Amino acid sequence: MVMNYEALPLYIQISQKLRESIQQGVYQAEEKLPSEHQLSDRFGVNRHTLRRAIALLKDEGLLRTDKGRGIFVATPPLEYPIGKRVRYNEALEAQGKKGSYELLKTAKIPAEPDIAKKLEIAIGAPVAIVQMLGFADKHPLLLTTSYFPLTIFPDLLQHLEAIESVSKLMQEVYGCEHIRRSTYVSARQVRPQDARTLQIALNQSILLVESINEDQQGRVIEYGITRFRGDDMKLVLTS
Repeated sequence: MVMNYEALPLYIQISQKLRESIQQGVYQAEEKLPSEHQLSDRFGVNRHTLRRAIALLKDEGLLRTDKGRGIFVATPPLEYPIGKRVRYNEALEAQGKKGSYELLKTAKIPAEPDIAKKLEIAIGAPVAIVQMLGFADKHPLLLTTSYFPLTIFPDLLQHLEAIESVSKLMQEVYGCEHIRRSTYVSARQVRPQDARTLQIALNQSILLVESINEDQQGRVIEYGITRFRGDDMKLVLTS
């Protein structure tokens, strides 16, 4: 049965034409579409009709609106498995992307009560705080803040300048497996500073992932807080 699109409401006809343009590569991922005014003129409709068509494609995940910037073609979300092993780079490589990190901040601090509890160390014990920006190819994808017990890794800060992977560092330098003990996932509005770093609009949501990781001996070796771009990531729970 052949679908007669001319019999469909105008906003559905418009959404189909825009969908085809995206699928055929007329509009590429992360490309900005013409303005609402230009698109309304192009299709000969009012803005209300156009916005219904745009809303339909946003619901499908094909488009997104960045407040103050316009309408963009959304990048298909990458899948990030949350399983026993912590393998960020491997997960991206399996999807044809190269994972990398930019080191933003390192410091040695005394463990505050909440951090000490999560790391299972004494309050005031030395802790390394490490903040990194993660990329897929050259596209900013996540912002992570991690805390490591310096009672276990006293020289950790000396090994971070050329970091490619936390898991790889743990294995090669300290002989530690990087095993996920627990993970908590929630959604929230992005904070202004994180929005600037991740290059997203202030009206976008992020996926907030808190994790506690241990080594093969069951010692807690990391407490991490990761902010994933909500438009670019799909978290997959694996056993």
